[in-house]
Amino acid sequence: MKRIKLSEGGGGEETWRLIRELFLKHFNNPILSSLEDSALLEVGSKVAFTTDAFTVKPLFFRGGDIGKLAVAGTINDLSVMGARPLYLSVAFVIEEGFPYEDLEKIVESMARTAREAGVLIVAGDTKVIPSGRGEDLFITTSGIGKVVYEGLSCRNIREGDAVIVSGPIGDHGACVLAEREGFYFGEGFGSDCEPLWDLVEHMLRSGVEVHAMRDPTRGGLSAVLHEWAMASQVSFLVEEEKVPIREEVLGICEFLGLEPYHLACEGRIVFAVKGEEAEKALKVLKEHPKGKEANIVGYAIRPEGRPSVILKTPYGTKRFLEPPMGELLPRIC
Repeated sequence: MKRIKLSEGGGGEETWRLIRELFLKHFNNPILSSLEDSALLEVGSKVAFTTDAFTVKPLFFRGGDIGKLAVAGTINDLSVMGARPLYLSVAFVIEEGFPYEDLEKIVESMARTAREAGVLIVAGDTKVIPSGRGEDLFITTSGIGKVVYEGLSCRNIREGDAVIVSGPIGDHGACVLAEREGFYFGEGFGSDCEPLWDLVEHMLRSGVEVHAMRDPTRGGLSAVLHEWAMASQVSFLVEEEKVPIREEVLGICEFLGLEPYHLACEGRIVFAVKGEEAEKALKVLKEHPKGKEANIVGYAIRPEGRPSVILKTPYGTKRFLEPPMGELLPRIC
């Protein structure tokens, strides 16, 4: 089996061969193939810029892999700021001895995901570290998008705003955890990992008054709502029965004593919209293939003391949803 050698990160002929035969083969476009020290980009307006690092374990999981995750995650970070994703850079830190075949699968997945989203990978870097000094593969991506819808901010949320999730929560976190621990939930369950600019654009073009958006990755829905609560000084009342959660996610959470609201999603958007337009927003989301399982889950309310997130249980009682604490699920993305 062909494996990555330390010399392929040394900047010499073997590095250039790896670039030509692997990365340019799959990522090729006129900007990248110029092989300059920087990509020269035409944007011409206000831009959004983001960066993220990915260390997920295992590298391959049902519904995706670290490459798809890296591209989709960066695209989604741009999308929720109302920015059309345009360009990505990619940096690989590869452990010596990593299987070339696995690296090519990951690169192919990245290229396919970027292509489907209409995004170009225009810059990159590769480093190879000695065996035993790292663990397989880490990827860092940065992205640039053109801001086409301005005014979205977690500070814009007001009392009465509706909270909508675009689909079932916790799929990615539960999937990766299940693969890591050897649980099997059947062929139909996997990560929700996918790029979401098309869904976001569909919503924003509808004319619905959207105040904020967020992709609920690490810390899940709970982290998003707590961040929003502090930023806008509101509380949130969430009806548990209205939060879409798959049986598989509930099962693994019950077995391991986890809170499903803390599990990461990698293909969902949380929207805060004007309360009077909640039903219209839900109808718009359900028109799109990536929003068919969307639901209105709660509303922003006046805080009684410190801003908080309150869950209304199926029994009519209420409980506080605590924010995520510590590293509950390391290397989930």
